[in-house]
Amino acid sequence: MKSLASSIAAVIFSVAALIVTLAPPLSAADTVAPNAIPAQPQVLAKCGEAKLSVLFWDVYESTLYTPDGIYESGVRPLRLEIRYLRDIKGIDLVKQTGKEWRDQGLEDPRHTIWLGELLSLWPDVSKGDVITLDLDESGIARFSFNDDTLGSITDPDFGRDFAGIWLSPNTTRPELRAALIGREG
Repeated sequence: MKSLASSIAAVIFSVAALIVTLAPPLSAADTVAPNAIPAQPQVLAKCGEAKLSVLFWDVYESTLYTPDGIYESGVRPLRLEIRYLRDIKGIDLVKQTGKEWRDQGLEDPRHTIWLGELLSLWPDVSKGDVITLDLDESGIARFSFNDDTLGSITDPDFGRDFAGIWLSPNTTRPELRAALIGREG
């Protein structure tokens, strides 16, 4: 019985060694976690930055990056970093996202689905935390929190609508948009 177990173990070891030998080598892409944010294909340059204050409360500081530091509608890739200056619950961030879309007159049945996805992605934030949106060339939106991957939403229309909260000419905060895209004053 003991020699049969030893023989089976030897066969399993031999098969495993053969599989490892014949398998193609792993590339860096093969070792990336499924929700990891891949490295940007190029260095992005800062377009502008802005601070949102409501009444006498500072809410966040935001910074926009594009390939050449110039914002043009539809430019990809782009990165929007939001550094929070106060504690905010994740659910409140999601509710505000929906409110901004409604206030811009955007009506899309997918917004409900996307808000649910954001609710599952976004944590509560504290002063100093950063949520980053990276939109790649195909419009896939990837989110990170303090440089840790949160996940992505692959519908390019989401990326357009979400970034549009800050970047659309129809934004509810035109002064903030002007500062972000480097065209204030």
